[in-house]
Order: sequence, then C-alpha cells, then structure tokens
Amino acid sequence: MRFSPGFRWLFSLAVLLCLTSPTLAQTVTSPPPLLRDLALRVDTARYSLSRTTIAVQGEPNLYFYYRQNDETAELLVYPQVWRPRVPLRLRRSADFTLLDSLTAVGNQYYRTKIRFKDLSAARFLQLTFTQPADSAGRPPLVQTVRLLPVTRTTLELKPTDTELFVGEEKVFDLLSNNPQNVRVATEWTKGQDIDYRLVQEQGQLRLRVVPNAPGSRLLTVRPQTERPFLTDNGRRLSYALPPLRQEFTVKASRLRFLSVDKKEMTLDEVSRRKGVEIILDNGRTFDLKRTYRIEDQEEAGGALMAELFTRQYLTNDRVLCWLRVYNTHRQTDSYLYIKENDLPKYITNFNISPKTAIATVQVRHRGGDWTSSLAVNPGETVDVRLEGESLQKARFHFEDLAVIPSDSSVRTEVAVVYRVQVPLTIDKRRITIFNAGQPTGYALTVKEFQRPHPLDFVAVNFGEGPRVVNRLNGPVLHSRVISDVVFSFNPNGIDTESQLYGKQYLSFDIRTQNSKGELIEMRTLDNVVVCPGDNSVRAAFYQDKQCQVGSISLNNLLGSRKTYDLDDWSTIIITIKHTQGQYQEAGFTQKLELVLKRRLKFDIDVSFPGGLLTKYRGESSYTSFGGISLAMLGQLSFYHPEKINRLRPYKIGAGFVALNAFDLSKTGGNRDLGIVLLGSIYPTRREAKLTFPLYLGGGYLLSTGKPFFLLGPGIGVRL
Repeated sequence: MRFSPGFRWLFSLAVLLCLTSPTLAQTVTSPPPLLRDLALRVDTARYSLSRTTIAVQGEPNLYFYYRQNDETAELLVYPQVWRPRVPLRLRRSADFTLLDSLTAVGNQYYRTKIRFKDLSAARFLQLTFTQPADSAGRPPLVQTVRLLPVTRTTLELKPTDTELFVGEEKVFDLLSNNPQNVRVATEWTKGQDIDYRLVQEQGQLRLRVVPNAPGSRLLTVRPQTERPFLTDNGRRLSYALPPLRQEFTVKASRLRFLSVDKKEMTLDEVSRRKGVEIILDNGRTFDLKRTYRIEDQEEAGGALMAELFTRQYLTNDRVLCWLRVYNTHRQTDSYLYIKENDLPKYITNFNISPKTAIATVQVRHRGGDWTSSLAVNPGETVDVRLEGESLQKARFHFEDLAVIPSDSSVRTEVAVVYRVQVPLTIDKRRITIFNAGQPTGYALTVKEFQRPHPLDFVAVNFGEGPRVVNRLNGPVLHSRVISDVVFSFNPNGIDTESQLYGKQYLSFDIRTQNSKGELIEMRTLDNVVVCPGDNSVRAAFYQDKQCQVGSISLNNLLGSRKTYDLDDWSTIIITIKHTQGQYQEAGFTQKLELVLKRRLKFDIDVSFPGGLLTKYRGESSYTSFGGISLAMLGQLSFYHPEKINRLRPYKIGAGFVALNAFDLSKTGGNRDLGIVLLGSIYPTRREAKLTFPLYLGGGYLLSTGKPFFLLGPGIGVRL
C-alpha cells in the first residue's frame, strides 16, 4: 500500500508527539491539593466538597442552601497532609466575617465559624485557604473553594376576580416566600393576548396585566429568580420558576382603546399651536386629513383636552397624527374620548402635563427641619426638595454633586426630594441645579462650616507653661507674681478629617478685682477670629485678614494696673466665649479665675491687752490681773492653704507693750514699757467687729531691766 507524501508527514508528526508527550507531562506538574475535604454546616444540613458540588462554567462549586442573607456556617477543614507546625489559614474576605479562628481539632481537621454578608447580592463567593512553606522544604500551598449559595423560592397567583377588559390594566398580588429573589421586569411583554409585567411596589410583589383581545384567554407568566436553585436531584442549576397559568375572561370594551406611542405630553406654546407628532392605532373609521376632538368624558359637552389631526396611514396598521393639547390631564383621572360630531368613537389615554417649573427649593440638613436657606457645607449630606409643576418627568442633576439613593426620596408631580453629598474639596461657591442639561435658575450656595468648637484649642500661660483653658476648672491659686497672662491658639486642633468646624469667633471679657472683691478694671476684646490650620482640607478657603496670628497678651489690654502690679489676693477673671451672633447654635463658654495667693502676711497691729498675768524673773508667782495695756506689734499672719484670703487663727509678732498704760490709779506703780515676742490667737469670723484675742509670750522691761512672761486677753476693734 502506498501513501502520499502529505500523509507520511502527518504520521511522522503524530509519532513524534506521542513520544514527547510523557516528557512534557513530567515537566509541567500541578501543585498538590491543599485540602482533602471541606465540610460546611448550615443549621442541621451538612455540605461537603467531596459530595455536594456542581459544575458552574466548567468549575466545581460547593453549593449550600440558605434561608437568611446573614447565615452563619461552621467550617470543618480536612487537610491533605497534616503539618502541625505549619497550620492552615483562611484569608479574610468582604463577603463574610470570621467569627472564630481556625482551630485544630486533634490531628484530623480544623474548625471555624463564619457569618456571611448579604448572600442574595454576593457574587463570586469563595473561600481561600493557604499554608506557608515549612522547614522540610515543602512549598507554600493555596487552594480556593468556590461557593454557590442556593435557595428555594415559591410563587403563587391566586386572583379573586378573573374578568378583564381590553386595554384596561389590572394589578394582582403575588404570594412568595422570598419576594426579593424574584426578578422584576422594567418592560412589558409585547404581542401576547395578555401582556404582563412583574414589579416590586412598597415591598409587595405584584403582577400587572393588560389584555389585548377579548374572549377566554390563558395568561402564562414565566418568572425568573435572582439566585438559582437545584433541579434533577441536585444535578442542574435553574433560574426559571414553574410557570404561572391563569385563565381570564376578557371582555371587549364598548369603545375600542387606541394606544399612543407617547404617554407624556407637555402643555406649552409649541404643543398648543404646532402640535406634537404621534403614532396612533388605526381606528378603521378614521378619515385622513380630518380633525377629531378629544374630551375627558363620554357625554357631550366635555372639556376640550386636545385635538387630533390624522395625516397618513402607516404599514403597521397605525396612523401618523398631529396632536395639539389645550388642558392638563392625568391617566389616573379618567380615559380620553376621541369624538366625531360630539359622538365618542374611541378611547385612549395619556398624560398632559404643564411645562416643568420650579416654584420653591428647600434644604434639610441632618437632624434639622426644612429651610428656605440654600446654603450647604463642604462634606455635608443634605436633602433637597424641589416643589413646582410637572416635576416627575424632569431630569434634575446638581453640578459636581453626587445623588445618593435613599428610602426617603420622593418623586411626584409637585415635589421631588434628592439626597446629595457635597464633596469636602469642592471649590465652587454656587452649585447650579440643571434640568435636562439646562439651568433652572436655582443654585445651592457653598458656605464654610461655622460651628462652635470646644475651647480646647485655646491655651493660657500665666507663668506655669501653656495650659488648655477648658481643663482649668475652678479658681487657680498662683503663689508668685504674675508677670503676664498670654493666650495662644492651636489652629490645627479645630478641623479634623471627619469633622469640620470652620472659623472660631471668640470674645474675651476681662475683670480685675482686689482682695475685697472691688472692681479695679474691666476690658472686653471682641472679634478674635481663629482660623483652622493647614491640616484642614478646607484650609485654603479659610484665608482671611481677620484670622488671629500669634498670641494675645493681657498686659497689652489692661490700663495702669498690670498683672505684675496687683496686690495680694487680687483676682483676674477672664471669660472666653463664642460670639453668639456668628453661630446658629449655642457656643461654648469658659471662665478662668487667677487668684494671687500668698502664704504669709506682715502687718503692724495696735491692740489693747487687758487683764494680763505677768511673771517677773526672780518671782515665784504671777502678779494679779493688770489694767489695760497698749501693744504695738509687727505681726506675721498665716493664710489657709486651701481657702482664698482666709487667715489661720494664730499670729506671731514682736514689738513694744506699755503695761498698764491706762492705769489711772494714784499709785500707777505697775506701769512699764517692754520689748516683747508674742503669739496671739484671734477669732476667724469675718463679720465680727469687736474681737478678744489671747496673748502668750515674753519680753524685757526697759525701766526695771527684768525679763518677764505674760498671758492674758486683749481687745481688738475692726473698722
């Protein structure tokens, strides 16, 4: 047998491939599998990689049934080779939360728990396990297990009324154990005896139907699901639910319904004079080049809604017409009747709405009420409500702003509500509101945040270093001379990445008082503007010549009596507060009291000791009670360390005592002048005008030249 040269060449190539294929198979080796098996337990059901898998697009998926979107599952992981020193790891994912760490159970498997997040919406769900290289030279291993969550969905149609009319829409509620998993449709079916559409309305799954032909008609609905389910004993995935079949009796209406290709008409000067071109179902009895009257009632004498002028027939059994509209109409109000000589011929329906017009715009900030002020702040999320006419068909958008979908959004003919977010870095002062690309004449104004910030960005230094003012609670007792009181500001402590406050408008009320509480001087410093620093994303927009630069010295504000010239126990009272007229909410106030504390007091006192007991050197006993003496002492008084300007009840002094200075007897033999060192005890009641101190001490008599001791009361008078 002879072969052609081409056949011999192909045969040689095949033999060569067969000889080299084992070599190629040996050189290309796939990494060994990391897992021997994986079990997933949900409620009482158990699913494993070795038994419950299904191929999706050629790749095996571990499927499991779920009932809740945040289902909790237990994982049992069986490694191919047990390597105790190199444990398995489960990579984190945004699709689930790891509740327990991956824990080894004996030397057989690992156990953990996870909680899934929104299983109905999750796509490409997978678990990735890794195991690093070990000291024995085994390479790192990675294995990904694809998961396929499936769920059971039921759908039933149980109508209470099976009678329909041609051209009339009817709505039926559908019963389902999982309505969110039923796929809804945005378009109507076309060309069927009964067209339908599945919709979700206010959390209820509904079926909308419109019959097109009279008689007994069978409606067949073929619903689809978002998440699949298993059929043929778990061998095949399906998204198609069993068809819903229902027999309806469709009756012909008295007047034939003609559908229009446009359901929305705008009442403006163009549509009123020139008209709108529409395509209408052929009414069979239409005459071309003729005008028909359209009214909102079947009886004669109805209000003129529009005029219909037939132009020409089309090949699809429809008619090209001009429609001129004159009044507004809603489809929900009634049908529209096409009349010839006041006799209704057909019915139709469409909306005739005025031109979109905005009457008012309102803004609602988070936690606030609706306001006509259109000022918004950078980084803020606000609700914007537009009120007017024909707003439902408008296409509004906000310049450079993102519209956030919200459950509180409203869209009606007279009002629409949008939730918008202003970027932190917006560089415009006006945000224009557009409708279909055209400015509406309304705009939001961008205003920097102006909220009072706690006063922790203000520091005071009165000789002990800068201290934050809102941490100084109560009077501050300062025992040294206050050379100056200096206020400094931290601009970087105002704005943060998540909170913006803007410029801070402060006022300083300053009062100085003496030890008796009498006013020495009073000053007020207004309009101190502290602007946020460079750490703020809005720093470039806060630039202002009024911004405070540097510190504020109190001595530069005071008159003749500076802080270093104040007497003992004088008080400096400084009240720092936000300027109320600059904010829409209450600001912060901080009161600072600096008291010039002293420990000792030196003074010259004159008192009148009376009834003193004296003892002279060389005498064995005290003398009898003497008369009233006169004492002039330089005394040291001691202040209470925890009270303001309150003396302790004792004093120590030295000076002169004229014993029995007021002894008016004829003898007067006990008079003498002595140098003394005395300790005295005084009552501490401030309201007492007449006091009786006690004296104890000793001294030296100048005339007799004797030392002596004395003890006795005295008389003190406070003026």
